[in-house]
Amino acid sequence: MAGSSIGNIFKITTWGESHGKALGVVVDGCPAGLKLSEEDIQTYMDRRRPGQSAMSTPRNEEDKIEILSGVFEGKTTGAPISMLVYNKTQRSADYSEIASYYRPGHADYTFDEKYGFRDYRGGGRSSGRETLSRVAGGAVAAIALKEMGIDFTTYVKSVGPIEIDPDRFDKAEIAKNPLFMPDKEAAKKAEEYVLDMRKKTDSVGGVVECVVSGLPTGIGDPVFEKLSANLAKSICSIGAVKAFEMGDGVAVSKTVGSENNDPFVADGGEVKKQTNHSGGMLGGISDGSNLIMRAHFKPTPSIAKVQQTVNKSGEDIEVSIKGRHDPIVVARAAVVVECMAAITIFDGLLSNMSARMDRVKDFYR
Repeated sequence: MAGSSIGNIFKITTWGESHGKALGVVVDGCPAGLKLSEEDIQTYMDRRRPGQSAMSTPRNEEDKIEILSGVFEGKTTGAPISMLVYNKTQRSADYSEIASYYRPGHADYTFDEKYGFRDYRGGGRSSGRETLSRVAGGAVAAIALKEMGIDFTTYVKSVGPIEIDPDRFDKAEIAKNPLFMPDKEAAKKAEEYVLDMRKKTDSVGGVVECVVSGLPTGIGDPVFEKLSANLAKSICSIGAVKAFEMGDGVAVSKTVGSENNDPFVADGGEVKKQTNHSGGMLGGISDGSNLIMRAHFKPTPSIAKVQQTVNKSGEDIEVSIKGRHDPIVVARAAVVVECMAAITIFDGLLSNMSARMDRVKDFYR
């Protein structure tokens, strides 16, 4: 199975299955000398960990990260960083009947068609649990970026039809509610909505917004290696993501050029933009403004509501999915978006070091 790696210089390779013995990641290309510990990584893992509220699956995994290589005396050595998390509460019996049919909204059918075989225990490699490996690898990138003064503010912008009010935006509120929304009032309404849908054996979609501050100008290349294009690939590789936006996103199709363009101004000798409709990027290259992106997540496909499907014998049947599943994925997915963005941005920063001959010469003087 190809396609388990992402990145050019800073690269991660994820491995493992939802109901296997463990899942993990190998991080390659991390510079030596970065301060890193299991506790640093665990902070990110805990933001994704299941079983913390009624907004997530009752599969209450500890998700304790272990660093196996690449770190010595609290710093990265430059060697590959290998990390893993052991699965401890998997209940594969919950999925035994799934082997005989295709779950609506899942990759069961396409896996069978592509490989002639699939791990039906929770979806195997296509399970949302695979994202814990991305978070572990992306945490390394995010920690490195933080040392460079580049910070992330990631939150749930909307849940179903309920969206945050920009006038009530409170960054401190993000960590205070289980849906990670920066609007206390919207969070309360959204939580009630999710619980109501859960009672109705249904699930809910939502939008994660990620704002990156402190990113320098010049990251990304203007053709196939646009930072925007690489971020789109990175974020859209998350299983439940169905759409990706930067800046004003799809809203730009309803505007005119005079509204959408960001005027430049001279600010103390620096070039800056008056507005940021572009979301921090021009021509696929970072422009020094805040990088703003959004990921749209579909409702969790595993629901107890009766659905129509087909079994492997080609017969029409009705199913009700058993097991422990999230009624909404965006709350736990916010940190996944952040970490995938961090991987792409840090890789772009390292790649950009060779963009200008004068800077290469300065580095080696």
